[in-house]
Amino acid sequence: MTSPGVDARDRLLDSVIASVERRGLGARSLRDLAADSGTSHRMLLHHFGTRAGLLVAIVAEVETRQGALLNDLPEDPAEAVEAVWARVSDPGLYPFERLFFECYARGAQGEPPFDALVPGLVDGWLDQVAQLTGGRRTDHARLGLAVIRGLLLDLVATGDREATDRALAAFTALHPNRDRTPGAAHWVAGAGTG
Repeated sequence: MTSPGVDARDRLLDSVIASVERRGLGARSLRDLAADSGTSHRMLLHHFGTRAGLLVAIVAEVETRQGALLNDLPEDPAEAVEAVWARVSDPGLYPFERLFFECYARGAQGEPPFDALVPGLVDGWLDQVAQLTGGRRTDHARLGLAVIRGLLLDLVATGDREATDRALAAFTALHPNRDRTPGAAHWVAGAGTG
């Protein structure tokens, strides 16, 4: 059972995520996000501390939601990679993908509170894939994660869907045993928000 404060925070986070889906994020202020989410900036500060704390919460929640797609991957590794790509490269997710990469870069520089996100953005996905494939992390999972995230960064930066789709197809064609590999999840780690 969750406490009322946790429920209120979760509902508020859902409202902010819906606002970002509708209008993007960019440099929107807490006041603007709050008004569009049906609350006050003080409530956002109460639940998330700072704008940076809110951004971290958004990325963490969207990552959790994206992680659920690993449970329903096709068995064929190439089809699994394509399924993850189709989901994470959906134009409706672009505001979150841009935020993901912003927070990832800031965290990689050691900037709090973003730095707390970085281990989970890699290890969390790799651990989830390992659970689906017998408990072992593989180099293929890390490679799949890196390729999908790299292409996703290319896509949100350039908007060149055709080129990134072709590059993903070239990657999936490289897998030597794609028809004989038991379970696809070991080969694809997903991209996340990101």
